[in-house]
Amino acid sequence: MNILQHVETALYSVTQLRAIEQAAQATLPPHALMHRAGEAAAEAALTLIGIEATGGISTSKPTVLVAAGPGNNGGDGFTCAIHLAARGCDVTVLLPPTSGAQPSPDHLQALARLRTTPVTLLHADALSVLCKQNWTLIVDGLFGIGLARPLTGAWVETVDALNAIDAPLLALDIPSGLDADTGSILSDANGPGACIRATHTITFIGDKPGLHTCDGRDQAGVVSVSVLDIDQALFPVPMAHLNQPQEFLADCRPRRQNSHKGSFGDVQIIGGAAGMAGAAILAGLAALKSGCGRVLIGFADAASKPAFVPGHPELMCRDAGTLDFAKATLVVGPGLGDAPAARILLAAACASDAPMVLDADGLNLLAATPALQNALAARARRQLATIITPHPLEAARLLGISVKEVQADRLRAASLLTLRFGAAAVLKGSGTVVAYGDTLLINPTGNPALATGGTGDVLAGMCGALLAQGWPVAHAAAAAVWIHGAAADRLVAEGIGPIGMTAGELPDAVRSVLNCLVRRAVRQ
Repeated sequence: MNILQHVETALYSVTQLRAIEQAAQATLPPHALMHRAGEAAAEAALTLIGIEATGGISTSKPTVLVAAGPGNNGGDGFTCAIHLAARGCDVTVLLPPTSGAQPSPDHLQALARLRTTPVTLLHADALSVLCKQNWTLIVDGLFGIGLARPLTGAWVETVDALNAIDAPLLALDIPSGLDADTGSILSDANGPGACIRATHTITFIGDKPGLHTCDGRDQAGVVSVSVLDIDQALFPVPMAHLNQPQEFLADCRPRRQNSHKGSFGDVQIIGGAAGMAGAAILAGLAALKSGCGRVLIGFADAASKPAFVPGHPELMCRDAGTLDFAKATLVVGPGLGDAPAARILLAAACASDAPMVLDADGLNLLAATPALQNALAARARRQLATIITPHPLEAARLLGISVKEVQADRLRAASLLTLRFGAAAVLKGSGTVVAYGDTLLINPTGNPALATGGTGDVLAGMCGALLAQGWPVAHAAAAAVWIHGAAADRLVAEGIGPIGMTAGELPDAVRSVLNCLVRRAVRQ
């Protein structure tokens, strides 16, 4: 069985997956896909238990609880249980309650096979007893991608009980209660419903965007993919991809010996109003350590401008009003403020032909000022490189919708941003989404250490540095996001965070990750 560990980057919508499944079933014997899914699930379960997937029978009798739902996901759970029992596991299957809906033929066929297998079959009324037992592994086979409404009633009790068991939890296809397209926990007017919180997910046919953004990263755990040996000719163009270095590795070129500081571009940071000088300094430091030749920080408030930045005299401090915006890549917004002078600076930046990154207060000014929106649209018509880097609240202001609406469908929100403003859009958050034209990427790097003030300023400076070095706008956005997250992951692996990591600790790690990528590109 073909199980891939995060090596494929394609992400498919539920509609696309349904079409692939139907096309494959038309060429296969009855029940073939469920048999394959159950076998793949069992292989993943055996690996988690510590039994070689191609090895012999277990002699340790690991105990596995499989919770099955009423649909095909439950059938996958039944088939998984059959394979686990055959490999020596002590398997208990929690059967779904009887409902008025008629189970599918695949579900009924798997249940009939299960009843001939040496497993323990129990109903929901035994849940409280089961939860007090010691389990080697829990398998979530309650609901798959077909679930369209939040879990209620007895299902909430089941999910809560399974989540409370102290054991690894393997979700089949998708954690029950999660939207496969958006990564949001399914909700209604009363709020989010219940959702399985898995340590691992084995997903079938193709990877889903919802496993990698919004709530998905918390609920899905480590994701692996089994394509169920379906012919690749049946797969359409994916709706999105995971952001991986192959998206931008060709731009990670080693430097010529015959180089000078002018070879790698200048970045001007426009921000640092009264009380917010640190934001501009963080962006400037990140730009410098991401490889640009020179960094000038243009302080929006002349009174806030230091003579130099202690510890980093390489950063040149200027009054923003004295800078020539035509001579550098611009990063506008870190600590810019909302004073009239800030609007004038942003208008001048938008009117220039320089590559530009808009972040923080620059985005808030843009959202509140139609004239600035028109100026940004004019840049798009002139095909000038622009990257915008909103967090969900800033994105909501830019789109005129609520944060809840942004988070309910982050891919759609990012697509609307790039369409409306003609810029590469970086929608920050868990599973940052990068959108440019028809391209959608979900970023898999990063961790909660980034949930602290100033990390967005670092990202903006990185975007500016890559643009200054001549990277294409889409590659600069994708690379900055991936490296930014990878730098935080590196720091956490070294014991710095996630709790208490500061934005100022990121630039050095960013430099290390970027140089590693260049060495990797040379080897390839």
